[in-house]
Amino acid sequence: MSESTFAQALYFACGAFLLAAVLVLWRRDLAAIIRLFALQGVTLAAIVAVLAGHERSVELGLLALGIFALRAVLLPYLVGRALGGAGQARETSPLVNVASSLLAAAVLTLVAYAVAQPLVQLSPSTATRATPVGLTVVLIGFFVLVTRRRALSQVIGFLLIDNGITAVAFLTTAGVPIIVELGVSLDVLFAVLVLQVLTTRMRATFGDTDLDELKELRDA
Repeated sequence: MSESTFAQALYFACGAFLLAAVLVLWRRDLAAIIRLFALQGVTLAAIVAVLAGHERSVELGLLALGIFALRAVLLPYLVGRALGGAGQARETSPLVNVASSLLAAAVLTLVAYAVAQPLVQLSPSTATRATPVGLTVVLIGFFVLVTRRRALSQVIGFLLIDNGITAVAFLTTAGVPIIVELGVSLDVLFAVLVLQVLTTRMRATFGDTDLDELKELRDA
């Protein structure tokens, strides 16, 4: 793979990776948000696959397949199971509206690029120049985590943070040891399983996963 082809493929995958995170802020339908998270898993696997092709690394290729299976298939399936029969559930009143959320995403992108500049200047490679994309997704994940009211939306925020951290790790180091990625992925999988059990129990007991409504129930 030539350097120009590598750069074009990597930046395209990174752009799609970031776009999926921004679209999560735009959508309120929880089923659509889960589909966007699955799409981001595909783009994250594509980023690793492009790096594998450039480095001619079988290990990175296997990691790309593992990331696709876990983050584009298994995790969205588990979160979708937690959504259960409430397939039309929506974020009816997030703390920040859609227009302000998109504006915040633009600001967070600028912040990420400013923060990443010293790192890019330290090692100005093709992959390192895309690092701000991963940092932006981490910040967007935090934003989703603190501004959404439904538990499942906050789960997606947590998973966006993890995807962003993973992207930064691969872009800055040209890959992490496979045993490390497997360990981190298992931790994330276990966390999602626990969150799925909790949200399912919340819905069975209280009939909803809106955290504001649960707070009102406690105060009552």
